[in-house]
Amino acid sequence: MKGLILVGGYGTRLRPLTLTLPKPLVEFGNRPMILHQIEALAAAGVTDIVLAVNYRPEVMVSTLKKYEEEYGVSITFSVEEEPLGTAGPLKLAEKILKKDDSPFFVLNSDVICDYPFQELADFHKAHGAAGTIVATKVDEPSKYGVIVHDRDTANLIDRFVEKPVEFVGNRINAGLYILNPSVIDLIDMKPTSIEKETFPLLVEQKQLYSFDLEGYWMDVGQPKDFLSGTCLYLTSLSKKSPEKLCNEKFVHGGNVLIDPTAKIHPSALIGPNVTIGPNVVVGEGARIQRSVLLANSEVKDHAWVKSTIVGWNSRIGKWARTEGVTVLGDDVEVKNEIYVNGAKVLPHKSISANVEHEAIIM
Repeated sequence: MKGLILVGGYGTRLRPLTLTLPKPLVEFGNRPMILHQIEALAAAGVTDIVLAVNYRPEVMVSTLKKYEEEYGVSITFSVEEEPLGTAGPLKLAEKILKKDDSPFFVLNSDVICDYPFQELADFHKAHGAAGTIVATKVDEPSKYGVIVHDRDTANLIDRFVEKPVEFVGNRINAGLYILNPSVIDLIDMKPTSIEKETFPLLVEQKQLYSFDLEGYWMDVGQPKDFLSGTCLYLTSLSKKSPEKLCNEKFVHGGNVLIDPTAKIHPSALIGPNVTIGPNVVVGEGARIQRSVLLANSEVKDHAWVKSTIVGWNSRIGKWARTEGVTVLGDDVEVKNEIYVNGAKVLPHKSISANVEHEAIIM
């Protein structure tokens, strides 16, 4: 089988992290975001993976070459000379996606969930239509495009309603699909939206079904959602693979994932919902909750870190406090006793004065 991952451009929503690494390589749950997807696709029998990108950074090429060997897959870059939307990349990769009659998966690179690829393939084969969208249920459907089903045929999509004022359903497009190669014939080689142009054509032909996603789902393409997605991922891990989580005495509230090379002072208090990467150092009496500490970062004695992404090689000083979806880029220093609330700090900066409101520090 085949899979196409819509990676897109420069990951501007996740800056300042993506000023250092391409978005697919930013660690989510201590592993590059894209590795979660490659591993799940390979486990479902996918052998050809296409990455639809606007540019091809060399660091990504070398990293993915390693994954090719490890997971026994072929990974191809499909580079767009101009942004082609969410359907155009399928046309651009037509040669690979149509090399045989088997269906192919499509997924947005920002989506984190329990990727039900095998179940999705079985469901798709059973109903025999051209396409299947994975649907997830949300509490506030008025913010999204909502899927409305046919009254007579189970799971057959009748129409989409964009940001409905009245309740018509609570299932939305989760950004994961399985499509037959024939769908590519409906797409022109130009910027095209699969959601607004291709799917409505399939609905007209009664060729589009939806498959309900069980468990968690999150688009983690921006810092606020990256942190929320981390909480969901860790909760899922606590149910499915609790042995991967830390249960040391310094863990408070559970759902803490710590790389074995990290050094945590026994008097620190970590959790709930914290990910700590390789070679991180956490000092005496430090308090960390609902945060991500990337590789080689340091939280010094008695610092208080909440709802923060601490970038690679960054340092938070003694008695400092960060919160409010603060994001520190690579090699940032927050000086001792400084308060930072909701700041996005570009790489190689030093913060020596309080930041009390959301701001970008350049």
